[in-house]
Amino acid sequence: MNDVTQGRRSWADAVKPYAEKAPLAAFFLGVSSGFPFAMIGATLTTRLAQDGIDKKAVTAFTLAFLVYNLKWIWAWIVDGVRVPLIGRLGQRVSWLLIAGALSILAVVNLALVDPTTSLLQTAYAAILVGFAGATYDIVIDAYRIEILEPRQLGIGSGMSQYGWRIGSVAAGSLALVLAARIGWHGAYLACVVFALPAMLTGLIVGEPARHREAASRRGLAEVWQSIAGPLAEFFRRRGAFLVLLFILLHKIGDTLANLTFRLLFDDMGYSNDEIAIYDVGMGFWAYLVGIFIGGILYARLGMKRSVLISLVLMCVSNFSFAALAALGKSNWGMAGAIGFENFASGIGGVTVVAYFSALCDLRFTASQYALISAAASIVGRFLTGTTAGALIERFGYVDFYLLTTAFAVPGILLFWLMMRAGLIDASVGTAAKTGKDQAAA
Repeated sequence: MNDVTQGRRSWADAVKPYAEKAPLAAFFLGVSSGFPFAMIGATLTTRLAQDGIDKKAVTAFTLAFLVYNLKWIWAWIVDGVRVPLIGRLGQRVSWLLIAGALSILAVVNLALVDPTTSLLQTAYAAILVGFAGATYDIVIDAYRIEILEPRQLGIGSGMSQYGWRIGSVAAGSLALVLAARIGWHGAYLACVVFALPAMLTGLIVGEPARHREAASRRGLAEVWQSIAGPLAEFFRRRGAFLVLLFILLHKIGDTLANLTFRLLFDDMGYSNDEIAIYDVGMGFWAYLVGIFIGGILYARLGMKRSVLISLVLMCVSNFSFAALAALGKSNWGMAGAIGFENFASGIGGVTVVAYFSALCDLRFTASQYALISAAASIVGRFLTGTTAGALIERFGYVDFYLLTTAFAVPGILLFWLMMRAGLIDASVGTAAKTGKDQAAA
């Protein structure tokens, strides 16, 4: 059994990788990964709500996130197409630069549109940011997995989540603060600086040592094989269909709840400053604590038990928002609900992301992780974009968040059954194995 699924024996060994080069690089990659998401997530939701846009229209904008769920369609390009001129820097580094530049241009475009004048144009701009951000994620995730050794997957995922949260929170907070002073156009333009850390990391660190060059794709047959190959490899594994079902189900409740928090806060009468302090501020620090503890749990308890614990905590965190909605406006209540939700999400962000990273075959890192991460949230995002607003208006916030709590239960039960059947260990790919493990296999 490799050390990805086995807990370490000492606290010192569990903490040491936080200071190593690859996990530190993963942090800066995460900063840029969180930035485009923040621009079309809570930030855009707040902007639309403050512009007086109808709730159904606001929640419909979350469909822009579905672009992230389609990224597997073009992920093969990142694996197999060499970028002219700057391609000499390496496959991953050159694509980091291209995707980062595309993200900057897309956010600048979103800054220039006016939702009160044209919702359709705003929707197109949000979708473009989603496409650019998804492409950036494809490259960032592949780069992160390939620079990390198997023993670093848990800590590296944690550092990436640290970066993601800092990038998304900093960009979101900056946008809120600047929007109140110079308007939303200037706020969005200022936030493009968050695209730079991953680009600079690629230039400084260089190509990952574990990256395997894919052949350039020319004909239609080669293109099809580049798309079908990662799928075929994955589904040859024992229990692959149950693993896929878990990927699809595990995050429904969490996604459905998270993408509606700002609607709850707006309806409860919280100001931008209160949201920035209690939602963004309290949530930020709770998430950082959760990430650190998640990395320790993964290293000490191993993959299976740490993932199961995180799933249970994330389920319970949805219930806290039902309690907040029932309580009414309370800064301490908001801080408690946001704090617990972010603490649980921080732990889950480490353990679940590390498991999904371990599922990859190094021959198809970009393509397979794009498939896995896209599948992980597609159901929740689709339900949010198509039904969340209507469900809130029909049942109210209390019953809505109770429903999201119930939606989290099937994923917990399925993972427990997979543990019992031995499918967790059987499902990991070469990203979870050292060179010695791969040679033995």
